[in-house]
Amino acid sequence: MDKTTEEQLQILKDQLDSLTQEVYRNNFNSHQDFTKASNFTTKLKIPHYDLLPIVGEVGEIIEVGGALYICSSANKFTLV
Repeated sequence: MDKTTEEQLQILKDQLDSLTQEVYRNNFNSHQDFTKASNFTTKLKIPHYDLLPIVGEVGEIIEVGGALYICSSANKFTLV
């Protein structure tokens, strides 16, 4: 390669490195403020069933006879 091509490549590498460092600085800082996330005041409405349903979606939470169940795998509820 001729000298101008090498110089241009070096300039591009330097610019890429600078951009990478800037993105890293803007996305990862040492201070995280979680106070807003901790102000959860909404009530969670859990559906009530008389018997365990046959069909359930993974992660679904239900209440049967005063006990909480979570759907741990497809159509399988586990007592919490």
